[in-house]
Amino acid sequence: MSTQVEQLKKFTTVVADTGDFNSIKKFSPQDATTNPSLIYSAATMEEYSHIVDDAVAYGGGNLSVTMDKLAVNFGTEITKIVPGYVSTEVDARLSFDAEGTIQKARDIIRMYEEVGVGKDRILIKMAATWEGIQAAKVLEREGISCNATLIFSIAQAIACAEVGCTLISPFVGRIMDWHKKAKGVEKFAPAEDPGVSSVTAIFNYFKKYGYDTIVMGASFRNTEEICELAGCDRLTIAPKLLDELSNSSADVPQKLDASKAKEMDIPKIDMTENTFRWMMNEDAMATEKLAEGIRGFAADIVKLEGVVQAKIDSNKKRRKIAHEEKKD
Repeated sequence: MSTQVEQLKKFTTVVADTGDFNSIKKFSPQDATTNPSLIYSAATMEEYSHIVDDAVAYGGGNLSVTMDKLAVNFGTEITKIVPGYVSTEVDARLSFDAEGTIQKARDIIRMYEEVGVGKDRILIKMAATWEGIQAAKVLEREGISCNATLIFSIAQAIACAEVGCTLISPFVGRIMDWHKKAKGVEKFAPAEDPGVSSVTAIFNYFKKYGYDTIVMGASFRNTEEICELAGCDRLTIAPKLLDELSNSSADVPQKLDASKAKEMDIPKIDMTENTFRWMMNEDAMATEKLAEGIRGFAADIVKLEGVVQAKIDSNKKRRKIAHEEKKD
């Protein structure tokens, strides 16, 4: 009997949500995604210290350049393992700066190209704020593929699709977290999970109206959520949950179907900036979780910068000592 992962792969492209190379090798996913939290976790592991050291040497004491190079170094190693896309995230502190996001994305792609990784292998990942979405619009026109992340509402999803984003990452588990707290419940039945319902609505809307943007469910809390979205374009799954799916042979039927979505009665939304901002304003969950997600990723960048700056300072100190010894 096939494992749940094997069954899932019949309907859906499975993506590894990790910066740990060993986990990626274990599950043989098509694509891989990273974020500041995952890079921070990996960068503090001794086995990856050489990757950090290389970025520090490249940066020459410039923290911003070193941080970009660190993300690119991890991404480059991952491209050697997966055949498809690797997502690399821009600094979350640029989430409300379209021009800053565009420039950072160009810098990251240039660094990838320096080591022979083409932009066709990379998804530039940014938060799906209005500014982030406008940055994606420009980048996609330049041939730089984008992954709009922290998607919590259909307004964000539609706005991304209309500017031609290659891929979006709606966050299933975080939506469920908010509704559990708001409603004071311990859990939802898998088919009634608000995160599952959100991704299902986005998937059906995109297929109904023929958008090419890939829907990739993310941020899962349990395998039941994952199985309820069998048939989604892509699902990015953490190693712990991939393990659980690999150790189960329970049936995984297809739940989402593009051909059925085309026949559904779904009203079209004219997504202007005003409509986007109003729909976000009316959706407390999406507004709160988007802001919380940006703050969380920004906090992890600051933590990672602390690790990297310590390495930079240590290198400077060693060079200074060596220089003084040479003078003596």
